[in-house]
Amino acid sequence: MKYHTVRRRLAPILALVIAMSGLAVAPAPAGAAPRPLAAPGDSGDDGEGGSKSLIEQLEAASKGFVEAKEALGRSKKRQGELTGLLKKLDAELGPRQQALDEIAQQTYRTGRLGPMKALLTASSTGSLLDRAETLETLAVKQDRALRELKETRTKQAQAKAAIDATVKEQQKQLDVMAKRKSQAEKALKAANQGQDAGSAGGGGNTDRAAAAPRNSDGSLSGEGCTVNDPTTSGCITPRLAHAMKEAQKDGFTRYVACFREQNSGEHPKGRACDFAADKNGFGGDATGASRDYGDRLADYFVDNADALGVLYVIWYRRIWLASSDRWKSYSGAGGDPSSDHTNHVHLSVR
Repeated sequence: MKYHTVRRRLAPILALVIAMSGLAVAPAPAGAAPRPLAAPGDSGDDGEGGSKSLIEQLEAASKGFVEAKEALGRSKKRQGELTGLLKKLDAELGPRQQALDEIAQQTYRTGRLGPMKALLTASSTGSLLDRAETLETLAVKQDRALRELKETRTKQAQAKAAIDATVKEQQKQLDVMAKRKSQAEKALKAANQGQDAGSAGGGGNTDRAAAAPRNSDGSLSGEGCTVNDPTTSGCITPRLAHAMKEAQKDGFTRYVACFREQNSGEHPKGRACDFAADKNGFGGDATGASRDYGDRLADYFVDNADALGVLYVIWYRRIWLASSDRWKSYSGAGGDPSSDHTNHVHLSVR
């Protein structure tokens, strides 16, 4: 059994033992972390502002959109490389054809000597050897020039075909992105949410997070819940740990809660954190400096979405989805600060 699983299962038992023994426990920040608000099922809010089916659809739409967007980026990069190769081959083709033409002209001037003709027209043995050597040299050059010209034309045709293939692949990814965007918007509309809601209100953020580790082709690999969650007794993914550390490095150091058991969403997968807006933890609706803090933090995650692998951000009755790239209205069934996300910024990553 994995260490993290054992750790999570033992946590409630340890808590009970501590409570029975009367041992002192360090006080938690004011206000409890957002918790599931309803019994398991599809209709209840599970702590992320919507039903289980809505959360799953938004997760699938955003994940599919981001993957297609990354594939599109790789395809465009490949197209650029192929275009550069084709340009180089085009530049080589002219000189190679010219070299072949010059050899042909030189051969014509020298004359195509067969063994008998060379023997009859040669004035001496030395003359015969010289003419034979010249013709052999021209034949070798001509053969090489023909081979290089043919190889260049073959590579040219292959590069053009590869460019055509990448263009088709790009259109395929654009179609996927459009479908995923439509999927998210339909899911929100079905839940009577999703109207355009403007920005979070923070006015953008100039801090740039360091990019999460990627594969050699630039893609993000799948990750499991393998890192001890420093905010709970559970676990989180390396990518979420990276995003949290980057935010804290850039000054967002207020209380955070990540892993928790619930019916849906990314928290039980170790792919989501809730960042409190107030200094003292999760409280009521954020106002004043706390509201500004939440606005700036939400903008930070949006502005660094590509670098951090963000799926969606929820803050103050709004949701930002990678698949729509704009803020949409979004509120929970409970109408309280936790389900409306007016006291914390929710971050989900791939």
